[in-house]
Amino acid sequence: MEKQDKEIFRDSIGTVDDKGKRVWLFPKKPKGKLYDKRKIVSYVLLALLFSFPFIKVNGNQFFMFNVLERRFNIFGFPFWPQDFHLLVISMIIGVVFITLFTVGFGRIFCGWICPQTIFMEMVFRRIEYWIEGDRNKQRKLDRQKWDSEKIRKRILKWFIFLIISFLIANVFLAYLIGSDKLLRYIIDGPFEHLGTLFPLLIFTAVFYFVFAWFREQVCIIACPYGRLQGVLLDNKSIVVAYDHKRGEGDNGRKKFRKNEDRNALGHGDCIDCMQCVHVCPTGIDIRNGTQLECVNCTACIDECDHIMESIDLPKGLIRYASEDEIEKKEKFKLTARMKGYIAVLLILLGVLSGMLLLRNDVEARILRLPGQLYEHKGETIISNVFTYKLINKTTEDIDNIHLKLRKYKGNIKLVSANNSLSVPRQGTIEGTLFIEIDKAFLKDDKVKLMIDIYSGEELIENTSVNFLGPRSYN
Repeated sequence: MEKQDKEIFRDSIGTVDDKGKRVWLFPKKPKGKLYDKRKIVSYVLLALLFSFPFIKVNGNQFFMFNVLERRFNIFGFPFWPQDFHLLVISMIIGVVFITLFTVGFGRIFCGWICPQTIFMEMVFRRIEYWIEGDRNKQRKLDRQKWDSEKIRKRILKWFIFLIISFLIANVFLAYLIGSDKLLRYIIDGPFEHLGTLFPLLIFTAVFYFVFAWFREQVCIIACPYGRLQGVLLDNKSIVVAYDHKRGEGDNGRKKFRKNEDRNALGHGDCIDCMQCVHVCPTGIDIRNGTQLECVNCTACIDECDHIMESIDLPKGLIRYASEDEIEKKEKFKLTARMKGYIAVLLILLGVLSGMLLLRNDVEARILRLPGQLYEHKGETIISNVFTYKLINKTTEDIDNIHLKLRKYKGNIKLVSANNSLSVPRQGTIEGTLFIEIDKAFLKDDKVKLMIDIYSGEELIENTSVNFLGPRSYN
């Protein structure tokens, strides 16, 4: 029964009370070495996030996810609908990498890299500290009646939150439609592009809702990654952990008293000051062990180290450690499961690299016109009609394109003013063509033809089609 009482915290979350109502958190402002390092990482990542849509590699936006036009750029590499298999492999690589990282280092991604955490803790929360003060001042302001001070601070905070949300929505839109198009829309004016303005306002409202109200609930309730870590973690995973062996002792934790011999009394180093709970952005008590709500933000580590330092006890009561390190003093090492994930990751990276190297800059698709078989032209010529589509994946126009049959003697005639084509950069052209072959060269009623596509004298792509002829000419 006593063990069940200790585990009862697992049946609820700190942001919801017994009646199911939201409990608003007022975390203490964190400070310390790890927090300073997180600030550096966060602001570097924010700078990259805001700059990536405006960085070009060979004329391609560094990152773009244009779902409507089905065009994607990843690290400056353009991916078209025909490259969907490459995009799928890239996504699988991302999932395997995050899985490997979680098995080894827990939910460290959430605390250090996740955009939700970075924006919440390093932007919106810091603005809140600047306007409303630290934990105690925020709690006092929340209980305070709606006087001039509270109205002024809340309106200022909400207005700044709204402006930042609008800015984030614009950057998000730049990833979706492209930075060049976004800048053109801004110059033209919002009312010239209402079809884009309304989604922008919706994105703004979503971001404002998340960072002004929903906040840590995203990590606790909405994010599936928190549930995933429960499956992936084991006793060898490095997580933000409380050293219960050292902290509890034989007789448990006890409040600090000066000049008291805690070891002689059988008490651990934890003085039950609750500062690790007060500083936690998700409202948990890390001393209860690894929990779904913990995002590995390290705020409790910095706060505990500060307390330990102030009472002349060793730091590290809360630290990055595995359960086996705390229980058995075992150091971190690669497990068989981690080695397996690494092997899979390397194989997938090799496959993706090979596919990228073999990918052509021009994609050609030639298909038989539906419902058409063949026709006679004169006494000896058999003609088939096809549709073609050429896709230029480069940032340069490709001119003087012409098609030739490989091995078979015959003619390819385009239904256009001339037999030379041009494909604009990152564009497509479509049309109709006829392939004419002398019946003397047809050895069957269905012949596979290889078609080479040239730009000038350079072979840029090839494809195959099935050419039909009358059975009597077999």
